[in-house]
Formats: sequence, C-alpha cells, structure tokens
Amino acid sequence: MHTIANGGLASLYGLNAFGLVTFGPVMAYVWAALAAIAPGFASATDAADTGLRMLLKTPASIADFGLAIVAVYALRDRPRWAVVAAVAIILQPAVWYVSAWWGQYESIYVLPALAAAVAASRGRNALAAALLSVALLTKPQAIAFVVPFAAWFAASGWRRDRWRGVTVEVVRTAAAGLATATVLWIPFLGTGGPVSYLDNLRYYQDEVFHVLSLRAWNLWWLVQEGIAGGRFVTDDVAVLGPLTPRYLGYVVTGLISVAVGVAVVRDPRPRTLYLALATSTLVFFAFMTQMHERYAFGAVIFLALLAWDTRVRSLVLATSAVVALNLVAAVPPVQGIGLSLPVGEAVSIAGAFAMVGITVVTIVTLVRNVNTS
Repeated sequence: MHTIANGGLASLYGLNAFGLVTFGPVMAYVWAALAAIAPGFASATDAADTGLRMLLKTPASIADFGLAIVAVYALRDRPRWAVVAAVAIILQPAVWYVSAWWGQYESIYVLPALAAAVAASRGRNALAAALLSVALLTKPQAIAFVVPFAAWFAASGWRRDRWRGVTVEVVRTAAAGLATATVLWIPFLGTGGPVSYLDNLRYYQDEVFHVLSLRAWNLWWLVQEGIAGGRFVTDDVAVLGPLTPRYLGYVVTGLISVAVGVAVVRDPRPRTLYLALATSTLVFFAFMTQMHERYAFGAVIFLALLAWDTRVRSLVLATSAVVALNLVAAVPPVQGIGLSLPVGEAVSIAGAFAMVGITVVTIVTLVRNVNTS
C-alpha cells in the first residue's frame, strides 16, 4: 500500500523497498482502496500504527462474513444447516486466527471460489469461471480449485450434448475466465505486471520458500521432522533418481487430482463439487512441498457446507479441529498474547499424521460418493 500510495497502482509489481509482490491484481485493487482511505500509508514503512494495522486486517475479516453469507445462500434449502454453516465459519478458530490475528488474505481468495461453486451448482458456469479467475488472481493457492471446476464444466457439457457439448462448454468457460483475467490485468500491462508477477512467484518458489514444509502439518513435515528435527530442509535436492521432493509432490498431487476430476465427471452434483474442492485443497496441502500451515483454509470452508451430511460430518469436525491446532501452533505468542503449542514436539507429529489421514479419508469419501450415487 505504501508503494501504491506513492507510485500508483501500476508500480506494484516492480522491485521495491518491501520486496516482491506475490499476490495477484485483485489484492492490488484492495490495497489501492485502503491506501485511498488512509493517507498514512504514503509515509508508513511498517504496520506499527495501530489504525493502519487494523485497516490492513479489515478486508479479510469482511471476507469472513462474506463466506458465511454465501454459505447461507448455498444452503437456503436447508435453513437450519445454513445457520450452522454460517456460525461455524464465523466462529471457527481456523478462520478468525488467519484473518483477525495474522491479517492474512486466505478468505479473500476463497470467497470468490465459494461463490463460483454456488454459481456452478445453479448452472451458471460462465459466471463460475469468471469468479474462479478472480480467485486465481487473488492468491496463487487457488490453483487447487482448477481441476474440480474444469471437471464440472466438462461434465456439464457432456450432459447437454456429449463431446460437442464438452467442447463448447470448455471453450465458453475458458473464454469467461480469460476475459476476466485480462480486465483485471489491464492497469498493469504497460509496466509488465503479469510477467513480473510470474517472475516474483518463481523467485519465491526457488529462492525463499524452497523447503519441505513451512510449518504445515503434512507428509513433508513428518519427513522434515525425521531428517532435521523440525529445521527447514530444502525441497530441491534429488532423492529418487533425478526427482526432488518438490517434483515428487507434483507427481503425487497430479495423479490424485486426476482421480478427483474423474469423480466430479462421474457424479456432477453440488455435493460432489463441494467435496471435490475440499479434497483437492487437502491433497495439495498434504502432498506438495512449500506448504504454509494456513493453506488448508479452503477445505475448512467447503466442508462446512457439507455439515448436514451425516456421512462426512465427522470429517468436517476433524478437519476444522486439526487445521485450527496447526494454525495456533505455528503462531508464536507476542508479549504473552495468543495461544502457543510446541510446534516441534509430539503434538505436531500427531497433527501431521492426522492431516494426512484426514486427506486419505476425504479422497476415499469422494470416491465412495461416486460409487454409491
């Protein structure tokens, strides 16, 4: 916001005093709005000012309430469970700890993705594709949503007119997503914003966050604990022929993602789409390297919409609890404020086993959902 306030919106993706920006243009618009509201960002070089710090966190907290509102709309045919889902989202520690405590922006990219899922479930695939594009250009972690939506769009076309319908629907939704992305990038095209953004992502992936797990309780956290007692281990060293842990993660995640897409194609119901989006999020979280503890956030939200289903209710509760514990464990107390758990001890190992187990159970539940539908 300091950069935008002094150099304008288009200056954001260049090298600046605060490093390289790895958020998409949607966040740039949010920051520009805040910079316009508070002139203090033009001179602020950190978040020491209480008022500015509160303003920094406000968009994510607003998005939290947006998630609850969309959940109510999605479950309006089940009024009691709509209220349960909304309350579960607002009061869920995994939600407010990320937004109100950290000031992170997970809820801002999950909100358009959730709206996209609801739009798709109502047959509005072009709108869903546009909203998915908004999510992707908010934070790159939204890439976990691409396969379930692509499978949904293909299945919609197949039901309408077989292969011709698939072609038409894929082209139509791809055009909607591309058009949305183009519009969002327009102010940054003259300064090479898209290229700089991708280069920034590459730099952070290869130079800054190239470790097995950034305190995410997943498969690689277990490996990291076993190898180095919790100290960070790089993910770019060959361990299986030419394969590094990073590429092993790509392979495993890719293979399971195919199964997730097939499940959606075989059973294109809203329940399956919500479950597939949660599953895909957990698969990325559990098996990819470089995961932060908050990257399972989307699974908590999409599973909340399925609390009405007795077959997945225990999965909803378990996921919410373990993700919340992971988040609390990863945040050190500041001047005695906040909770603290021993990240490097038995609780984190147990938590990692639990998250991997939850991911496996979610995958199995998705597949069984297809076989019993």
